Amino acid sequence: MFDNLSTALQRTFKNLRGQGSISEKNINDAMREIRLSLLEADVHFQVVKDFIKEVKEACMGEEVLNSVTPGQQITKRVHDKMVELLGSSHTGFSLNAKPAMIMMLGLQGAGKTTNCGKLAVRWKKEGKKVLLVACDIKRPAAVQQLEILAEQSGSEIFIPQPGESVPMLGLRARDYAIKNWFDIVIFDTAGRLQIDTDLVDELKQLQSNINPQNTVLVIDSAIGQESVNVAESFNNAVGLSGLILTKMDGDARGGAALSVQKITGCPVHLVGTGEKQEDLEDFHPDRIANRILGMGDVVSLVEKAQVNIDEDAAAKMQERMFAKDFNYNDFLMQFQQMKKLGNMEDMMDMVPGIPKMNAEQKSKMAAHSGRQAKKFEAIIQSMTKDERIRPGLLNASRKKRLARGSGTQVRDINELMKSFDQARKMGKNLKKYQNKLLKFMK
Repeated sequence: MFDNLSTALQRTFKNLRGQGSISEKNINDAMREIRLSLLEADVHFQVVKDFIKEVKEACMGEEVLNSVTPGQQITKRVHDKMVELLGSSHTGFSLNAKPAMIMMLGLQGAGKTTNCGKLAVRWKKEGKKVLLVACDIKRPAAVQQLEILAEQSGSEIFIPQPGESVPMLGLRARDYAIKNWFDIVIFDTAGRLQIDTDLVDELKQLQSNINPQNTVLVIDSAIGQESVNVAESFNNAVGLSGLILTKMDGDARGGAALSVQKITGCPVHLVGTGEKQEDLEDFHPDRIANRILGMGDVVSLVEKAQVNIDEDAAAKMQERMFAKDFNYNDFLMQFQQMKKLGNMEDMMDMVPGIPKMNAEQKSKMAAHSGRQAKKFEAIIQSMTKDERIRPGLLNASRKKRLARGSGTQVRDINELMKSFDQARKMGKNLKKYQNKLLKFMK
């Protein structure tokens, strides 16, 4: 996400850092480039206008013009203003009430029902008792879809009775949740291709009956500036407490994320970054700004690893990497653990330095890494038990057999052996460093 905008802004900052001094003309030129970059990213024109004005005022100060590193100072000003634009700090759901009521809204196709399931998975992992309420009674198979998601998440589902209206269903579900001590109740409301009077009336009646602490709009980020109009319409109709942006992994522009909070005043709680149940990330304005400006996001990367990689498995993997008999079974386990972290391009955005590549370069690198990992897995899985635990056995004839068995080439096996040796050397070096550090600390 934000690939196009990130590439354009980093190019602008690179040009600024190449200047020996910064003048009013330099700043005006940079602001023109940033304005074009934001507009091309489909950021709302009024948001762009206000953002450029605020950044320019901050950059025209004497502190920047006389700075030893004016290019870096301007980058910092842009970063700070972008954090403000995105909402300053992370805002989560209001879950203090018991049960906490969450009303999920959205147009058809935005991913509302899917995100109800993702939220249920997230809160079940935290030990919450979650109830999903099927309030979308008009879309074919909507109730069945929510039933499947409830089963996958280990949550309970509350479905409508024949002929029951949505407001009455909500009232009955609320009473059931209170009586049975649920922690969180998620109401999956109906969607439309566009907002109409019937939809608004139904949502208002449901809202009045259940009095939710959270009225959350799910927006498809790929619709660009239209997302602002959708958010404004829902906010004016029923009043929103927050937003979820979906399909951010498929949106290289990111204009929705940079527009909706500023226009509506509603915080973005979460962003959807994939189809898996765990592909839902907290929206941290400072971390998002870091990614856009090519500064990486190590904190989110560590948090992602903590969620997706088993702590005991990680400890065993580290222990095996330090061991003298590190083998191909251990190497295979590393690949399998890395796959749990998700999309390679998303991870690359979080690593400082790597985001400086443009979108095409990152895509090519991620695709190459993915193809290489698949080949390496196929080769290792084609090895005999002895070959896996005794790497030195691989001679010319064994390589030919492995190439035939894995559908690869001998050069791929040589590449695997080279990568394996590098991993083993890295493990030895890390072990030496660890021993020296422990010795120093005694």
